[in-house]
Amino acid sequence: MSAISFSQKSGKTYILVHGAFHGAWCWYRVVPLLEIKGYKVVAIYLPGHGKDTANAANIGLADYVQKVVTVANEQAGQVILVGHSMAGVVISQAAEALGTGKVASLVYLDAFLPATGESVFSLAAAVKKQLPPSSVHSISMRDCMIISKDRKTALFNTAMAQQFFYDDCTADDISLAKANVCVQSLAPLGTPVVLTDTIYGRVPKYYILCTKSKDLDETFLSTHVPCKKYYTLPSSHSPYFSMPQKLVEILAAVY
Repeated sequence: MSAISFSQKSGKTYILVHGAFHGAWCWYRVVPLLEIKGYKVVAIYLPGHGKDTANAANIGLADYVQKVVTVANEQAGQVILVGHSMAGVVISQAAEALGTGKVASLVYLDAFLPATGESVFSLAAAVKKQLPPSSVHSISMRDCMIISKDRKTALFNTAMAQQFFYDDCTADDISLAKANVCVQSLAPLGTPVVLTDTIYGRVPKYYILCTKSKDLDETFLSTHVPCKKYYTLPSSHSPYFSMPQKLVEILAAVY
């Protein structure tokens, strides 16, 4: 009963949006920890991921965005959109569509934080240009992709999964991830967002930088667009597995 009462008092609703190749399953440690605090939490599957069986080859960024918009509009009151990795672009475009009346804030978890006209691929290329050849981040996401012949989708090379995403995670969580990573549509990664200062620019933004991430050096991305507050976690790219309690403490501080 106390949890329900707290939830009503807090009024916070978190919508958790996974990154490329992943699904709602990656938040399984985070959801109950937020719910214990009395918050409403919705972890979604983007189209073509996991339980959403849409054909990935036919999916674009607009489909991802529409899923987030639909789920957000199903919730009472404002929502906090949390995007991991690639989903930073998704929640940005969704916020532009939903407006400041619906989106209380945006949280970028080691994510792509775009300005208008930018995409996941263009931001990744901009980051890589700044890195020395000897950088621990010299292996890119593209290097880990097994791209289909029609170049519309890709699989993730699971042999590189632990090194790239989960190097501080438990063996059980690594096994869970390897068993569930799925085909990824490439169109959402290459599509530029269209954002405005009057809507997207007015939504409070928070950035959580994972300082031991090996997928990409997101330091540049974390300051690419002004944020209300910045946080750091000494984790890999997957703190929802390795540091869920610390991640939840940060999420709970967002308003």
